[in-house]
Amino acid sequence: MIIGTAGHIDHGKTTLVKALTGVDCDRLKEEKARGITLDLGYAYTPLPAGGTLGFIDVPGHEKLIHNMLAGATGIDFALLVVAADDGPMPQTREHLDIVELLGIRQGAVALTKIDGVSPERQAQATAEIADLLAGTALADAPVFPVAAVTGQGIAALRGHLDRMAAAIGERTRQGGFRLAIDRCFTLSGAGTVVTGTAFSGAVKAGDQLLLSPPGKPVRVRSLRVQDTPAESGHAGQRIALALAGIEKAEVERGMWLLAPALHAPTHRFDATVRVLPGQPPLKHWTQVHFHLGAEDVPARIALLGADEIPPGGEHWAQIALERDIGTLAGDRFILRDASARHTIGGGRVLDIFPPTRKKRSPERLAMLAALANDDPAAALRLATEQQVAGVELDACALNRNLDAASRQTLVDQLGLRLVGNTAFSPANWQSLSERLLAALAAEHERAPDMPGVERDRLRRLTLPTLGRPAFDALLSAPLADGRIAQTNAWLHLPEHRVQMAAGDRDLWQTLKPLLDAAPYGPPRVRDVAKATGVGEDTVRALFKRVARIGEAYPVAHDHYFTAEAVADLAKRVAAINARDGMARAAPLRDEIGGGRKVAIHILEFFDRIGYTRRVRDTHVLRGNPQQFGA
Repeated sequence: MIIGTAGHIDHGKTTLVKALTGVDCDRLKEEKARGITLDLGYAYTPLPAGGTLGFIDVPGHEKLIHNMLAGATGIDFALLVVAADDGPMPQTREHLDIVELLGIRQGAVALTKIDGVSPERQAQATAEIADLLAGTALADAPVFPVAAVTGQGIAALRGHLDRMAAAIGERTRQGGFRLAIDRCFTLSGAGTVVTGTAFSGAVKAGDQLLLSPPGKPVRVRSLRVQDTPAESGHAGQRIALALAGIEKAEVERGMWLLAPALHAPTHRFDATVRVLPGQPPLKHWTQVHFHLGAEDVPARIALLGADEIPPGGEHWAQIALERDIGTLAGDRFILRDASARHTIGGGRVLDIFPPTRKKRSPERLAMLAALANDDPAAALRLATEQQVAGVELDACALNRNLDAASRQTLVDQLGLRLVGNTAFSPANWQSLSERLLAALAAEHERAPDMPGVERDRLRRLTLPTLGRPAFDALLSAPLADGRIAQTNAWLHLPEHRVQMAAGDRDLWQTLKPLLDAAPYGPPRVRDVAKATGVGEDTVRALFKRVARIGEAYPVAHDHYFTAEAVADLAKRVAAINARDGMARAAPLRDEIGGGRKVAIHILEFFDRIGYTRRVRDTHVLRGNPQQFGA
């Protein structure tokens, strides 16, 4: 268990930690000279049942709140320290507000310096503390009167902390490793060392991690957990990691050490924001100081669906930061005013991938409500219902730091249809299937003289935003059970028929042998006309009608290939892609003979109909040769 102190300056936080652990947390020369804590201090002491109790001692001065916040994030238990002579003071109240905003629900109060006050004053201070805590998460926190210098009451407080550590237990280790860096130094024999609180996951010596936001890869040489050498550490522990591959100058307080898959720096995310009672209303686009982990960055608050948040109120907002930070859903943050003099509120991160459009729509506000639910199934269920084209699971899993097993459990629990990394609700998948058949029927009605619809056009008619892998999966069922038929490259309903007129059939049978004689370089319309004496306009009109029923393809202007030739060429292009990872004009020309220009026309034709995709001067396969009946 990690305990964080909280309280006004000179109320005895550091002295109390020393009495509990024997460790003086004031390590800086200036701290010892001035007798006040300026930066975070750390102390560790063994627990009776095994394990270690960790303390983070924070400064109490109002001008050092940014340092206090760097240590408060990630603690399990708040130890609120109140001097009996002063009673609750301004920083006592502000620190208590911060504890509440950070979602810390376990704590105790140490009423210090009781050896210097009368019993009446001690009782009065105890009553003042009760009034202060009323209505807060620590309303029922026990109060321990102590005198740290004489040791009075220390044993009772320490016993309570030991029992709470056993009751709270360890945090879950699910998800990838995340550690908020609050200190960095160089140590002889170890090199660059960073310390911080592990938010999630586990780490061990030899692991490859990433310093985020910079994206710098590092390797863990060794580590200490709760100030003890260890082979591994996990969520909820204070960890010091000796790193290879990085210099101290490259690390700053506020950065993160992450499992590489969790690296997703952002300067904009959606959140829920709460304004403290007694503060002015928070208006749209208010400038603030934003604190998360050990980070402090200027930001603005864009309210979503409201003009302001009243004192004591809570609402959705988009946080716009001046620079990238590392964060994931569930992280708690604190907001201070633009001059960094007052804590005005705080909140919780909901979505690090917010939409750029319709961010205030009723649908989006409903999604934010679902994202605020601790159960990730609520948000994923609603997302798959709202997004007909499917939900990319990688982004959802990253946002919530879900491992592969947790992600699969969600898919199974919700009964989602999974195509690659895209998830569909059962209702939407059924709706897409119906839209597919309806789009095909509508196209037959619109163009009864066409043999059908090309695959990529049918995808766009069904739903333009539907990915090709998902469309192929959607199409596979009706193709397999006969509800949709395929003739060459044309998809059509089984009952749909286009017949060539008798005169066209006779003329086609006369002209087709000319195309068959040179399948990969057939004569153009004008050359067919010259060779047969048939009028050029007649040939052109015939070839257009033949192309409509799928027995020929216009590969280039006035240049038609037979369906059999195109099917064979589709197989050849697929084979070249399988061999080389792409297709180019030269290898295709070598296979089919003829000039390079014809090979280029063929590949551009395949690009045009969506069978391949041009990438600079190459052509990458997108379709399947079967779409040409190959």
